[in-house]
Formats: sequence, C-alpha cells, structure tokens
Amino acid sequence: MPAATRRIAIGFQGGQVLGLRVTDEQLRGLTKALGEEGWHELTSEEGPVRLDLSQVVYVRSESDELRVGFGA
Repeated sequence: MPAATRRIAIGFQGGQVLGLRVTDEQLRGLTKALGEEGWHELTSEEGPVRLDLSQVVYVRSESDELRVGFGA
C-alpha cells in the first residue's frame, strides 16, 4: 500500500514556488536538510526532484485536517 502524501510548496529566491506531493518521511528529510549547503533529492508523486538548498527560502506544508466552509 502506498504511503500517504501531503501537498507542500517550496519557495525559492526570486519568487518561484514549486508545488509537490511528498510523504511525511520525505518532508522530514527536507526539513532536516534546510540550512545546509549543497543539493537535496526528494522523491515526490511527480518524480524525483533535486533542490539547491542555498536557494530555498521557505517550505509550506498543508495540514492533514480537512476543512469545510469558512471560519477558524
């Protein structure tokens, strides 16, 4: 059975944003690598992605919670 994935957005210097679907394990690996130098490889539903960590400005991940309607 495939691992569950979550949607993330990776922001880069210059304003580009890359949206991907990754497992929690891949997200933890990326979070741990942030602040380091060099390249980091992610395996996403879209395929393998190599990131230049020096260019990453932020990583945003969606919550697992489902939301319906408006409100907090």
